[in-house]
Amino acid sequence: MPWSADDYPASMRHLSTQARLKAIEIANALLEEGLEEGMAIRIAIAKAKEWAARHGLPPRDEE
Repeated sequence: MPWSADDYPASMRHLSTQARLKAIEIANALLEEGLEEGMAIRIAIAKAKEWAARHGLPPRDEE
């Protein structure tokens, strides 16, 4: 089942909104390619953090 802005893995909740949306996009693409769910989530979070850093965005929510 693809994830959305309202329904995403709990491990993505600490990401900033922009990074979370990118992680969801990446994870859904990886799932479509046949990657296992857990691996797709881990890769997507790492890549979304890299993406946020490259774009000068916070990777995590400010607490």
